[in-house]
Amino acid sequence: MYQHHSIQQFHADIAQQKTSCLSVTQYYLKNIEDNKRLNAFVTVFANEALERALYLDKKFASGLPIGKLFGVIVGIKDVICYQSHLVTAASKMLQGFNSLFSATAIEKLLAEDAIIIGSLNCDEFAMGSSNEHSYYGKVRNALDENRVPGGSSGGSAVAVQANLCMVSLGSDTGGSVRQPADFCGIVGLKPSYGRISRHGLIAYASSFDQIGIFAYQVADVALVLETISGADNFDSTVSNEPVEPFSATVHQPFLGNIAYFPEMLNHPSLDPEIRAAFFVLIDDLKQKGFTIKPIQFDYLDFIVPAYYVLTTAEASSNLARYDGVKYGHSTEQSITDLTSFYTKNRTEGFGKEVKRRIMLGNFVLSSGYYEAYFTKAQQVRRLIIDKTNEVFEQADVLLMPTVPSPAFTFGEKSNDPIEMFLGDLYTVYANLAGIPAISVPLSTHSNGMPFGVQMLTNRFKETTLLQMAQIIYQG
Repeated sequence: MYQHHSIQQFHADIAQQKTSCLSVTQYYLKNIEDNKRLNAFVTVFANEALERALYLDKKFASGLPIGKLFGVIVGIKDVICYQSHLVTAASKMLQGFNSLFSATAIEKLLAEDAIIIGSLNCDEFAMGSSNEHSYYGKVRNALDENRVPGGSSGGSAVAVQANLCMVSLGSDTGGSVRQPADFCGIVGLKPSYGRISRHGLIAYASSFDQIGIFAYQVADVALVLETISGADNFDSTVSNEPVEPFSATVHQPFLGNIAYFPEMLNHPSLDPEIRAAFFVLIDDLKQKGFTIKPIQFDYLDFIVPAYYVLTTAEASSNLARYDGVKYGHSTEQSITDLTSFYTKNRTEGFGKEVKRRIMLGNFVLSSGYYEAYFTKAQQVRRLIIDKTNEVFEQADVLLMPTVPSPAFTFGEKSNDPIEMFLGDLYTVYANLAGIPAISVPLSTHSNGMPFGVQMLTNRFKETTLLQMAQIIYQG
């Protein structure tokens, strides 16, 4: 039985001929089959993965140069396009749709000899915090199958958690990588906005979306980030910042200044056990020589409202293209006029949560409410960005909880969207500011579920972020 520890160890085993790409791929395919009840995968690319494994084994045996991710088994969220493969955003709207091209991130994975084993379940169009809003049904947390894995990238988190792949890609618009990583007890990274090309990522909210990475080890995340980052002519928002050798620097020592927001730790929604563990961590870091100071943050109550006003506005625009004409669900009912045709297609094709966000987005963009909601939310975002710049003039790393509480049970919050939205309190900040953030496991709650801690740095300071994460979490 193969148990993945790290990519570095896997490559050492390959070099010593203790294993092969084929045998490891076969192991993962069997594990996926044995854990179908978790519902992590939408589609498994079994035959293709086996063929690629054989090709890579032959490549290695012939002495040809191999890529950074040689033989690494990768799962991809069902919002990331892979040419000639099913991509549906976990929605009936795109049922049966095969992508016409590959995302830039996918092309970079393949260029470095990775094996893509399948597409992973998620909340429909990446809208949700529990993975209860998928056309394919809910994903189950492998540690407690009665609890949610987090969302929207729940399948991506569970696939790593349950050892169904070595690493996985998700997307993070307001915490959709970090929150499920927290709930599942693994590492989850949201890079800076623009660090990774969004070409081939199905859009939810374009000024927030970013492809993220799940793994058990910080070093594995660093290597994948190094591989898929960089400039791209297909994405005008991607940065031309040089891609640093994250995998080479992740273990280097870091002794910088750390800050935290007391307002976030005093918030009534924060679980007492998570709060206590956070202060234990602060004391431990001080003993290691770090300078840690509190910094006042006055915008806590405005973060979630501003986020949901802006993201739903962008979502209503992005999802307008799904009308069932060129692509998307097309009703089978007899329709005589165009308006009814559009209405039926979208009513049948979209799920409840997606409809809720489209309607909210249309409302805040509507005449008479645009200035009161959308413009005001943009102004709040500007204030948050300015405050963030001030914070990182005083500190190198910002520390905060990832989520207010551990993984909850199915149905516990699904009937109260406001309570569900407030669960994003600590994660949406990074997306509003466009800065990188990572969640690593911190401790275990008295209910038996893991919870993590979140670190944030200034834009394009992923090297510092990964070094700090490695210090806190020695996985």
